[in-house]
Amino acid sequence: MILITGATGLVGSHLALHLIENGESVRAIYRNKASIDKTKSLFNLYQKENLFDKIEWMEADITDVPALETAFENIDYVYHCAALISFDGASEEQLRKVNIEGTANIVNLSVANKIKKLCHVSSIAALGDLAPHESIVTEEIEWNPEKPHSDYAISKYGAEMEIWRGQQEGLQIAIINPGVIIGPGFWEQGSGEIFSAVAKGLHFYTKGFTGFVAVTDVVQLLVKIMKSDPDNSEQAKQINGERFIVIAENIAFREVLNTIAEALKVKNPTLYAPIWMTEIAWRTDWILSTIFRQKTKFSKDTARASHATILYSNEKVKTTLHHEFRDVKEYITEIVALQSKHSK
Repeated sequence: MILITGATGLVGSHLALHLIENGESVRAIYRNKASIDKTKSLFNLYQKENLFDKIEWMEADITDVPALETAFENIDYVYHCAALISFDGASEEQLRKVNIEGTANIVNLSVANKIKKLCHVSSIAALGDLAPHESIVTEEIEWNPEKPHSDYAISKYGAEMEIWRGQQEGLQIAIINPGVIIGPGFWEQGSGEIFSAVAKGLHFYTKGFTGFVAVTDVVQLLVKIMKSDPDNSEQAKQINGERFIVIAENIAFREVLNTIAEALKVKNPTLYAPIWMTEIAWRTDWILSTIFRQKTKFSKDTARASHATILYSNEKVKTTLHHEFRDVKEYITEIVALQSKHSK
C-alpha cells in the first residue's frame, strides 16, 4: 500500500488521482474533514468523482507521531508531499515545525517500518547558491549558509537534511525539487494565487523569471522515480539517494501573467514595478499587517523573488528518465479552460 502525505494539496491530490486511476491502493492522511473537500473537488473537476472513495483516508498530522504510527501500518511506499508554504515572516516557527520536524517524523517512521522507498517533494528554494563562476543551478550546486535565504527555503533545506539522514539509516530515498507548480483546483493557495490575482485585475509585473512546471509532470516523474520508467525500468528501479530538479522551462513572470490574462480574457498587467517600488510595497504591507494584526499579503521574500533572474537546469531528470515536459503556457490555457467549464 502507498501512503501520501499532503494529499489535500495540489501535488498530493493529483498524485492520488493518478495512482488510483492506475489501480494502486492508496492511503492518504488529512488534518480535518474540510481539507478533504479540496481533493474531492479536484476529482470532480476531472469528472473522476467515482474514484474518490477508493482512497483510504486517515486523520493524522505529520507533527503528530501517535497518529502517524497508525497511518504507517502495512505501508510499502511513501510519497511525502506535505509542507507549509509561507513567505510571511511571522511563520518561521511554524515552517520549521511542519517542514523540518514533520519530515523528521516521516523519516523516523519510514525507517522503523522498513518502508521500501520514500519520495520527498522539496523545492527549488532548497537548492544551493550560485558561485561567481556559475550561471545555472544544477543538482550539484552547494548550499551557502552565509547567504541570505527565506525562512521557507531554510525549512525546506532542513527537511532535505532529514531525508538524507534517512538514507544514512538504510532508507531508500529520492528527492525532487520542483519549480513553481502550475495546476487546476487550488486557486486560493500557493501558485494558484497567481491565477486569482490576474483574474481580479492585477496591474503590475516585474522582470524576474524562474522555473515553472505542470503538476501533471511532477506527478508522472514522482511515480517514475518511485517505481520504474517503462522505457528503462532497470535504471529507474535503482534510483536511490538522488535528487532531481523538476522544471519544464525558465519563464519570465510577465510571460506567465500575460498567458493567464489572455486565457481568462482579462487585461494584461501593464505597469512595471521596479525594485524600489516593491521594496516600498512590502514594507507598507508589513506595517499595515502589524497594525491590524493580520497576515502579510506581500512579503519581503516575495517581493525580492519577483525580481530574481536565476536559471535552473532540468537536464538530469530529462536524461535519466527520458521525460518530455509539457509546454507550460499551453498548459495554463488548458487549466483556465478546465476551470471555466467546471464553473458553468
